[in-house]
Amino acid sequence: MSLVFLCVKIFFARILDVSIGTVRTMIMVRGKMYVTAALAFIEVMIWFMVAREALVTNMNSIFIPISYSLGYATGTFIGTYIANNFIRNIIGVEIIVTKNQLELIKAIKKSGFAVSIIDLKGNKNGFLLCQINSKKEQKLINIVKKYDPNAFIIVNNTKYVQNGFIK
Repeated sequence: MSLVFLCVKIFFARILDVSIGTVRTMIMVRGKMYVTAALAFIEVMIWFMVAREALVTNMNSIFIPISYSLGYATGTFIGTYIANNFIRNIIGVEIIVTKNQLELIKAIKKSGFAVSIIDLKGNKNGFLLCQINSKKEQKLINIVKKYDPNAFIIVNNTKYVQNGFIK
């Protein structure tokens, strides 16, 4: 087997197994045990076959570890892209408002987001909760910053939502 063919094979196999691993991690966080286990099996099978071939070859070349490393880095990039763009991700946005609370709530609702409001007794600040599609995160944050640049914003991944309204 030629060095070029081996390096290309290693590169693309690493892209595949690392992309699967990245997606598997995102799915695992959501508690999908069976899908996670199946993806883990495929990922490690690919990794084992490629690692074995890369290590037992009688060719000595710096291009073998370079293609292995480049495949890993590219697989991480592609896996992250897939996870961010094709796996539905819901986030929770918690906002502690310091001013313009009513105007901000109206603007959030007008933009189509659902918002839960918790009054903080004895305090002029308000506490707002939104569960949104992660692709809409920046839109919501821009609305908050427009009405209250000093608002305290916390964004968390949400594992599960039942009922309610998600935009």
